Amino acid sequence: MSVINKIRERSGLAVGVIAVSLILFIVGGDLLGGRSLLFGGNQQEVGEIAGKSIDYQEFNAKVDELRAQFEQQTGRAPADQDMAQLREQAWNQLLFEIAYQEEFDKLGLKVSPEELIDMVQGNNISPAVRQAFTNPQTGVFDKSQIVSYLKGLKNLPPQQQAAWASFEKNLSADRLRSKYEGLMRLSIFATTAEAQKEYQAQNTKADVKLLFVPYYTINDTTVKVTDSQLQDYLNKHKDEYPGANSRSLQYVTFSVAPSKEDSTALYNEIKTLARGLGAAPNDSTFAQQNSDVRVPLYLTAGEMPEQLRASIPTFSPGGIYGPFREGNTYFIYKYGGTKRDTSFTARASHILVRPTAQTDSAKADARRRAEALLAQIQGGANFEALAQTNSADGSAQNGGDLGYFKNDGQMVKPFESAVFGAAGEGLIPRVIETDFGYHIIKVTEAKTNQLYRVVGIGKTIAPSQTTRDEALRKADQFASQVQTKEEFDAKVKEDKSLVVATADRIPEGASNINALTDARPVVRWAFDDKTDVNDVSEPFEVGDQYVIAVLTNKTDKDEVKIDDYRTELTAKVRNELKAEQIMGKLGSASGTLESIAQKYGAGALVEEVQDVNLATGFLRSAGVDPVALGRAFGQKAGKRSKPFAGDAGVLMVETTRLTPAPAVADYNLYKTQLQQNVASRTGFYINEAIKEAAKVEDRRAKFY
Repeated sequence: MSVINKIRERSGLAVGVIAVSLILFIVGGDLLGGRSLLFGGNQQEVGEIAGKSIDYQEFNAKVDELRAQFEQQTGRAPADQDMAQLREQAWNQLLFEIAYQEEFDKLGLKVSPEELIDMVQGNNISPAVRQAFTNPQTGVFDKSQIVSYLKGLKNLPPQQQAAWASFEKNLSADRLRSKYEGLMRLSIFATTAEAQKEYQAQNTKADVKLLFVPYYTINDTTVKVTDSQLQDYLNKHKDEYPGANSRSLQYVTFSVAPSKEDSTALYNEIKTLARGLGAAPNDSTFAQQNSDVRVPLYLTAGEMPEQLRASIPTFSPGGIYGPFREGNTYFIYKYGGTKRDTSFTARASHILVRPTAQTDSAKADARRRAEALLAQIQGGANFEALAQTNSADGSAQNGGDLGYFKNDGQMVKPFESAVFGAAGEGLIPRVIETDFGYHIIKVTEAKTNQLYRVVGIGKTIAPSQTTRDEALRKADQFASQVQTKEEFDAKVKEDKSLVVATADRIPEGASNINALTDARPVVRWAFDDKTDVNDVSEPFEVGDQYVIAVLTNKTDKDEVKIDDYRTELTAKVRNELKAEQIMGKLGSASGTLESIAQKYGAGALVEEVQDVNLATGFLRSAGVDPVALGRAFGQKAGKRSKPFAGDAGVLMVETTRLTPAPAVADYNLYKTQLQQNVASRTGFYINEAIKEAAKVEDRRAKFY
């Protein structure tokens, strides 16, 4: 009765809500219009680019256009992951059309009709057009095909005409962007002074002796860090810790994995299918109608699953083989004879010996090593053992086994010729040279072009509705008993079968949470304005599991708090405090570095490094420490620094030898290096700079 009474109490409110909804529906075009005065100005905005508001309808129209193109090209509707990519593509197009176009207009950059014709069918055809009109069988590009296509374009369906118009529009956009980036690259230069500095950084060498006391030698638990210290550090290093809108979660999952009963039911079903497959007059059609996965009709022995391949000696026409289980799928096969393939298949193992450099002497040395290994194997040594210890590629861990492969170019030509030219199984009695190095090859299964007709049915174990209902019942029961993080923690502690996972700083647009894919509903819940820290969610169905999350932290891009970076800040401040302790213990530090280390006690190391340079210097236990390198090269030979805090510990650096870079007359090589390093990142820098200048506000995550 209490539920009915509640409904009666709220019925007046419900009628009011319905009435308001009807009014909004009738006058919505004027009242809302994408910028409702009643509910705020940006309720229907998915973002803003260069001061231009992007409303939901405009953005969705562009997404729908891309969706139609996708369906025409692929012949299928886009999946959720495809839609996420299409929305990203639509957003990037808007960014280009608005923010980039402003920059193009300032510079007067355009693509003329004549230029577009030249790109499509003239003397400077675009690579995209070449790719679209290249024969996939012959690899030959034929310009006459473009001309013929364009002449008949008006007779094609409207969808294809629209697709070509979109293609040409994208060609123009790509050319505009290419022009713009080309101009930016031409503005990149390196001065002689910069090149000289780079040359000296790479070629000035020093021998360094250092005393190093790592921070880890002091136990973290003995160094207390206060929030006021963290705040002081954050205030001094604000630029290093930018704000971001993110959420942190803890969550538990309730798996909807198939039960033992589900597995048994499927096993019984596939045995029934096996009888049907054996009796079916058209077995391939029967298999297609009943299989969850596509199984090729003809297979080589190498393409067969291992269990089926092991059954080859027992094959008889019409025989049924299986069920074989692979993961969560059961397979049955019907054997229907053999035929000859146009290509051959073989299996081989190898030992690869690579030269240490591409010089004649290095290659000769590699060949000698390979021939020595070949001689050992011919003398009775174990091929697999030598492969594990001597082969220079990933097959070494498998004793050199490369598995099955065809003579269709999968392997480099000399290797392929050696294997498929062999008379049968066994060791090839010579070293084979390829671009990769020198190979000792053993053919483990001789070439064959025999194909087996095996009609297959694969049935995947899926959780039954009963199994799903049971998982949901457990998730609902858990959720009904927890409303706060404290209750969440207590319940998890009580149920030992549950494992808590943590996801820190999830961005608003994220689709995945750790290993959880397609987890947008959980992310949207976390970013909902009504969700507070310590709130617990209802069960979300994510893939084959139910997820219950608790919101543990929020960060705001406009307000950076200690908790946003507590772990990182604590490590930094703790190391500063440790540095103070270590330097206090070192005191005035007189005598040799060895005597200072001995006086300091456990944890102090004394090491020497020869021929270190400023550009890429590595100081052994101290690693790459810019401050330490600066001290080493900033003092004269024979001088020693006072104790100072480095990245990984406290150091004292003694420069024992300093060798200046030899004088050179020409620094053009280093100018080119510097310019190429910057030019390689130009596209990224341009995109980020334009987005910053356009003050892009991306609110898509509120809608999708």
